[in-house]
Amino acid sequence: MSGFQVRTDLALEARESITEAESELRGVRVDEYYQEQEDIRVTKVMIDTKNAAKAMGKPIGTYVTIEAPSLLEPDEDYHREISECLSGELMQMMGQEKEELSVLVVGLGNREVTADALGPQVVDNLFITRHIVKEYGSAAYNKKRMNLISSIEPGVMAKTGMETAEIIKGVVTETSPDMLIVIDALAARSTRRLNRTIQITNTGIQPGSGVGNHRNALTEESLGVPVIAIGVPTVVDAATIVGDALERIMETEKEFDRVKYMGNHRTAFAELNNMYMTGKDIDAVVKRVSYTLSEGINMALECQA
Repeated sequence: MSGFQVRTDLALEARESITEAESELRGVRVDEYYQEQEDIRVTKVMIDTKNAAKAMGKPIGTYVTIEAPSLLEPDEDYHREISECLSGELMQMMGQEKEELSVLVVGLGNREVTADALGPQVVDNLFITRHIVKEYGSAAYNKKRMNLISSIEPGVMAKTGMETAEIIKGVVTETSPDMLIVIDALAARSTRRLNRTIQITNTGIQPGSGVGNHRNALTEESLGVPVIAIGVPTVVDAATIVGDALERIMETEKEFDRVKYMGNHRTAFAELNNMYMTGKDIDAVVKRVSYTLSEGINMALECQA
């Protein structure tokens, strides 16, 4: 990559960045299906070996990417279909081995920074049940069984003075959930995936990694319970935007390699690589997408019996 690296939180984009010589990388499996009627594409990237994880720059595990080009549109029916797709993929990843699960949902991010407010806004729309079930039992909801859902919005270190992982670990120790679902805003490598893509992974998450602001990881190893991470890319770095523009301008040139070009001119791109951009209507987008995510999570955690 000639010393230049475009940051991304999406495993699908990391897989796409593998060179042609490594295209048959051992230890990486990719399954894909397309829902034509709903215009939703689901890609599963499964990293099975340490060598593959090193090449991809991602931990061993499963990464599900839901690409929905119309996710930006204010179409309630379409967003309902996305929520149902998210619910199905989340239920497969959760496994539901117990009749009742205690699930802690964590909304990462800074509510006061619009592009980073996805996690807190998802938490706002969740169906929280733990306090009612512990007090009155599942009968309070007229059901034989009911998952215990709780949530937390840990904020950011600048406001709390504590690592997010420290706060969550304390809550996990006190409440003993069976599983964590962590929601965060991500960074993308491609502008076409901005606010149009949902990633679900069972590897946990390292908050801020997409923008180079590394915090302690939230994983099963660090917290002692399984961690499923859900994210939507809401920002891209400025270098990516320039690279996309160059690719369009020079698409008539044979064998134009954007990443190689950016690497060869990395000095010119260095400052851009530390600037992150988002759409002008990000406030409306985050509000809409956060509701879509919360509906998918609510459906996945709802007990039918």
